[in-house]
Amino acid sequence: MSDNTLNMRSPLWLPIVVVIIGGAFYIYGKNIETNRQSTQPVIISVSAEAKTSATPDIASLSFGVQTGRQSTAKGAMSIIEKDMSAVIAAVKKAGIDEKDIKTESFWLNPVYDYQDGKQVPRGYEAGQSLRVKVRDLDKVGDVLSAATEAGANQAGGVSFDIDNTDDLMAQIRGEAIEKTRVKADMLAKSLGMSVVKVTGFNEGGGYTTPPEMMRYEGYADTAVMEKSIELPAGQQEINVTVSVMYEIR
Repeated sequence: MSDNTLNMRSPLWLPIVVVIIGGAFYIYGKNIETNRQSTQPVIISVSAEAKTSATPDIASLSFGVQTGRQSTAKGAMSIIEKDMSAVIAAVKKAGIDEKDIKTESFWLNPVYDYQDGKQVPRGYEAGQSLRVKVRDLDKVGDVLSAATEAGANQAGGVSFDIDNTDDLMAQIRGEAIEKTRVKADMLAKSLGMSVVKVTGFNEGGGYTTPPEMMRYEGYADTAVMEKSIELPAGQQEINVTVSVMYEIR
């Protein structure tokens, strides 16, 4: 009887081929992974500031009437009503529109003395102050003089401002953004890359109001304010800081 059994043995080179093929797939997979990682965007953030100076075009004045000690609340209120009506009329006559005159504060308080550690009522005291916007800076001194001559005995202060800063802000914002682009191009070039697009934007800054040019505490001396006073407005600084995020490749 013949022996028909076949002896199937794997070639010696087959395990080596399998290892080589497996290694090739592993290297191919790592290349794909590396390529995917290399496509992730690189983001840089660049900040810049731009600023300018401008002359204020409006002034804000604060003044009012304080009654001093009066025997009754009605008496104090009567003085406020009379004197403030005269002050408001004088301010309007000096060229101020009604929409630019508003009450800043009003108060009516009892007044006491102390005798032997006890409160003794001594009447009432009232006060009212106005905030007035002057759009013609040449009239600032005239308005103050008119108010004090009409009966205002409290002067708070004068400050200058720019009524509308939109155009100035837009101008220096554009300058700040242009600065960030120049910086971004230089940085990208140093890294062997180039700017692709903007991915984010933040803005800060604003304008700095100069300190009040004049301030009185307590009762104003109407004799001092009888003549118009020259009050230079000076210059006001406006600044914008922007931070722009750029994608580079």
